[in-house]
Amino acid sequence: MSDPVHVLGIAGSLRKGSLNRALLRAAIKRAPAGMTLSAFDLDEVPLYNGDVEAAGDPPGVAALKQAIAAADGVLFVTPEYNHGVPGVMKNAVDWASRPARAAPLGGKPVGIIGASPGQVGTARGQSQLRQAFEFTNSFCLPQPEILVFRAHEKFDAAGELTDEKTVEYLVKYLEALRDWVLRFK
Repeated sequence: MSDPVHVLGIAGSLRKGSLNRALLRAAIKRAPAGMTLSAFDLDEVPLYNGDVEAAGDPPGVAALKQAIAAADGVLFVTPEYNHGVPGVMKNAVDWASRPARAAPLGGKPVGIIGASPGQVGTARGQSQLRQAFEFTNSFCLPQPEILVFRAHEKFDAAGELTDEKTVEYLVKYLEALRDWVLRFK
């Protein structure tokens, strides 16, 4: 592969010690040949408000949209809160879906992974994101899926992914995501 694909990673949690931020860092460390992966921090992205949008995108929103537009694909790393996608993640998707018909997520290949201390990982949150991507006309990698369950047992105190099976699945997922993004490049 001559030019690597660039994938932007977005973790849907604002907590510095978040398991999903740790999963994104693990993915960045394990990006396969032919793919670069970088992180975008959502700390500066305010809640979506049509009045604010009408006055012009705030700097954090402009940076988010620019980063997505510049990437070949986007990896969303989502927690699951109360059986659904957290507001932070949905808010980022809402901003990146604007303006309609010219949104940076339009036509963009995307992937979804997530980590949770629960038994079903982030299955419901990921399902809700997939629904949102139908509206944004983003092309979500259908398989494989990564639903890191009991994630608090798979990372050490420093936030390093230590579970070998999860590392193995993550590497396979990233290779599939790279190949998926290449289909659209």
